[in-house]
Amino acid sequence: MIHRVVIRAVNGSVTNDFGTVYAATRRFLDGGPVYVENLQVVDPHYLYAPSATVLLSPFGMIDMYTYARWIFIAFNALCIIGAVLLLLRLFKISLSSYATPAVFLAVFCTESVTNTLVFTNINGLIFLCQAAFFVLLHERRLWAAGIPMGLSLAIKPMLAPLLLLPLLRRQWQPFVGAVAIPLVAFAAGWWLTSDGKSYFDIITPYMSEVRDYYNSSLAGAGLYFGVPEPLILALRILVIVMAAVAVYLLMGYRHNHEVLWLSTTSGVVMAAVFLVSSLGQMYYSMVLIPLMLTVVLRESLVRNAAAWVAAYGFFTMDMWESERWPFHGRLVEFLHPTFGWLLIIVTILVVLLWRYFDPERRQHITPSVKTPAAT
Repeated sequence: MIHRVVIRAVNGSVTNDFGTVYAATRRFLDGGPVYVENLQVVDPHYLYAPSATVLLSPFGMIDMYTYARWIFIAFNALCIIGAVLLLLRLFKISLSSYATPAVFLAVFCTESVTNTLVFTNINGLIFLCQAAFFVLLHERRLWAAGIPMGLSLAIKPMLAPLLLLPLLRRQWQPFVGAVAIPLVAFAAGWWLTSDGKSYFDIITPYMSEVRDYYNSSLAGAGLYFGVPEPLILALRILVIVMAAVAVYLLMGYRHNHEVLWLSTTSGVVMAAVFLVSSLGQMYYSMVLIPLMLTVVLRESLVRNAAAWVAAYGFFTMDMWESERWPFHGRLVEFLHPTFGWLLIIVTILVVLLWRYFDPERRQHITPSVKTPAAT
């Protein structure tokens, strides 16, 4: 953890997501236009909504860029640590257990956490909001659950699909905070930003486009490798269908295995979103950490080799560029997160179907209901 924060993150990378945030928040605080970047280049762009600009503006108050970046790194590192602690609480793993340092080691070795810190982006806070949302839902603090979700949506809409979880359980309370917080923050940002209209005129159309660089979604990979659009569309539809079937079959776990249901359903939904959306970047996989942590649960759907091959695909730091086999190396380098997201959905769906169609294994789903075999 110290190595990732003090060495890798402070050293930085060519990719610097914080530079655009710092410059935009400085312009915002000075009353100037925020959305002034050239979107034709491949450098990181400031694509946050006015609501995020307001919430991130305190970092722009720091006069020295280097100190502001270090504070931002430390802030995200603390958020990631807090998220892991909440997940340990959710999975009932004691802090004195050998599993605790093992989990921290595994988490900080992932590409998701490492590059979140090295690239200096805000995904650490998003991860903390996800973990807090799960804990509060599980503890039936439904009104409070909307607060971390609303905060995350005010910054970026990445976790919006997870509102499916309270929706499936007909819990409306989390939606109050999840909707009210981003609306209020957006209204404040719109009023305080001199060029708020540019967010809809320039940024929103740009984000809907499929780009062929740093994009592991099916559409992005298809565009990069020249795959016919009808085939990409068919694959996207297939992923949606598989994810929908998996979510339906997982409903049987929501009463007797709630933590498993929350974590696994969220993982399936988010992996599907990464695949079918216009942009899927590998470090988004941080939100799949709760899914892989379900391995500690007896009824887990990731206690198999295929699930961990998938995890390697979307968590690995390995670089696959090859001087001897340049095309094949580039193919693996660009597609291993795509492969991982797809394989984890397929794996979970296969295990669910395997359990569903076997009377004895159906006890894994609803042990309180007698099966014909038990009768």
